[in-house]
Amino acid sequence: MHDIHAFTSLYWKTALSVGWSAYIAVLVIWIVMQRRAPVSTLSWILSLALLPIAGFFIYYFLGPQRLVKQRLRRLRSRASAHAPADVARLREAAAQAPPALRQLAALGSGACGLPVSSATAIELLVGGAQTFDAIFEAIRQARHHVHLEYYIVEPDLIGTQLRDLLAERARAGVAVRLLIDSLGSKRVGKSFLAPLREAGVEIALFHETRIGRRMRPVINYRTHRKIVVCDGHVGFTGGVNITDEEDLRTRGDAYHDVHLKLEGGVVRWLQTTFLEDWTYATGDLAPDIDHDLPHLMPRVEAGDIAVQIVTSGPDSPQEAIHRMHVAAIHAATTRAWLTTPYFVPGEPALMALTSAALRGVDVRLLVPRRSDSLVVSAAARSYFDELQAAGVKVWEYEARMLHSKTLVVDDDCAMIGTANFDNRSFRLNFEVMAVVYGPALASPLGAQFETDLHNAALVRALRKRPFWQRLGDSLARLFSPLL
Repeated sequence: MHDIHAFTSLYWKTALSVGWSAYIAVLVIWIVMQRRAPVSTLSWILSLALLPIAGFFIYYFLGPQRLVKQRLRRLRSRASAHAPADVARLREAAAQAPPALRQLAALGSGACGLPVSSATAIELLVGGAQTFDAIFEAIRQARHHVHLEYYIVEPDLIGTQLRDLLAERARAGVAVRLLIDSLGSKRVGKSFLAPLREAGVEIALFHETRIGRRMRPVINYRTHRKIVVCDGHVGFTGGVNITDEEDLRTRGDAYHDVHLKLEGGVVRWLQTTFLEDWTYATGDLAPDIDHDLPHLMPRVEAGDIAVQIVTSGPDSPQEAIHRMHVAAIHAATTRAWLTTPYFVPGEPALMALTSAALRGVDVRLLVPRRSDSLVVSAAARSYFDELQAAGVKVWEYEARMLHSKTLVVDDDCAMIGTANFDNRSFRLNFEVMAVVYGPALASPLGAQFETDLHNAALVRALRKRPFWQRLGDSLARLFSPLL
């Protein structure tokens, strides 16, 4: 009897050992074949190897996927048809621009396929109140179409006001299309959207999280973009979502954020981005959209402000927004002022910041003292010491949750968009950013940065912190490739 028990025990131990080895082998091959960054690949392998069976399903539903999002050539061709006027108008300014700026613009075009365009006017909008007022007014003035793409739309006060305005414009004969992320806007239900559908508004969800059209639902890859286009003449992008959390008129603890209003030819590239996302989410470019391209991308007057729309997402390995941030910081000669709610840099971005500071550039980083993610806040703090050792000045915004995503380089380059300074934004989310060349945005955005410092505290170098906090920050940093 003892021999039988011994044999059975040995049998099960062997079976479990073989099964475990097979599980690890399959997991490693599967993850390695994704050809992701080595650090990220190793992090996934080590994390999931500790979770037999469950790890397989975690990676299946939450792990990296290969996405293909088609660039619509006819849209880009239509947008490019108006480019010569912009080029002619900007030629003199381009000739006088520093070589580093011309190379930066070429990098943006090469990485995402969108060239430098022009704007007749731009306006920095500070806070949700200014942003919502400007967007609502542009929607009221629209006569042909209104296109909106958002990560978060909440069924709260501002969300309801926007819904009712869109329904009113649709009943007035304006074509209204609303694209929202199914995860970020998960609280928006059928009853909330019903008045829009009844008014004739077209609604699409980006990457539904349920198993439907896809056998493998997309959990991680969200559209984090915020885009509004009215009549092809006026566009908006930046950090502000449609939620009362962004509006001081409704909440005293509303996020501090900024947004950008654009007018002129550059809007057609926001339009192109929206239409490509709409086609991807719905499966086809509707015939009425194809027929209306002359109205969707009207010929507008070329402006004197050079602006480039830059997009990035998991459908492209180029990481265009990541590259633009790193290249701009490397090109800085006097200042590089970065504002971000989530700071979890990869090695290239960290090297760019510290190298700029070491060569004498005024490098400043403004982050929230506490973001809405404790793990991300802890991971961010783990980088402060090496940044400060290189000469980077770090501030923590104390007044409210800081949600702005901006970069000011010298006096002739400024970036504002939807991307945080972390792996998730640079690699996993669909993001959009406006790069404004010249002082038109660098000047007011630099002034806003200095104003924000009045509500921030400079992080002291070599500050003493409890051991458990330092340990927690260091542990959070280990997960930075996954954040």
